[in-house]
Amino acid sequence: MPTFQSSGLTLAYHIFGEGQPVLCIHGFASSGKVNWIDTGWVETLTAAGYQAIVLDNRGHGDSDKPHDPEPYHPALMAEDAVALLDHLGIKKAAVLGYSMGARIAAFMAFAHENRVTCAIFGGMGLNLINGLSDGNDIISGLLAPSLEDLTHPTARQFRIFADHTKSDRFALAACMETSREPMARADVRRIEVPVLVAVGEADEMAGAPNLLAEILPKGEAFVIPKRDHMRATGDKQFKAATLEFLGRMFTVGGET
Repeated sequence: MPTFQSSGLTLAYHIFGEGQPVLCIHGFASSGKVNWIDTGWVETLTAAGYQAIVLDNRGHGDSDKPHDPEPYHPALMAEDAVALLDHLGIKKAAVLGYSMGARIAAFMAFAHENRVTCAIFGGMGLNLINGLSDGNDIISGLLAPSLEDLTHPTARQFRIFADHTKSDRFALAACMETSREPMARADVRRIEVPVLVAVGEADEMAGAPNLLAEILPKGEAFVIPKRDHMRATGDKQFKAATLEFLGRMFTVGGET
């Protein structure tokens, strides 16, 4: 994978297709490949005429994996996304984030509005503001000697996922400490770019999409039918809603 530098870290990325750029930021314990390539998102975006830019967040995939929690604040991870656009010479892009990636996208849209055409917050509703209540359980699950020691359902779910993706569990535990930092409600109100908030109907981790969309100045909500947090990622109706949203946003003047 090609790489670039951000804050002293070497981070990996992939580019697929041509057209208006869509920067894809994956969720916690995932990677660009798992979140966007294996689920068919890259194929969907490129077939629709977009360029898919797939980032491996710090601590994940083929990027550097610090074991210190401090580098994982979402505002810092948002700077990685901007650094990648700089590296590629892209002035402005649509940003598609899922779960933690949506939180990163929110901090990016807040701090760098001029770089974001529009944003899709997948798997992230009102808990962008409220935070993640299961975070400490997830950390304990990642650091547990074995899966058999775990009883908390969310901790087990993320431990199984981390083991499946052969992730660095110590880097993920450090990431979970700080990457779940909530965004202040007042800052959410200052995100001026159009945002689609897409959350699974059975998602108990994300929080209500409609309540977050009401706070965002240009927010709109989409409920992904019959999907929970994990199974919504590659859902075909989520993809269709995203393409419809992107089509409207670029029609009204989105520019690279």
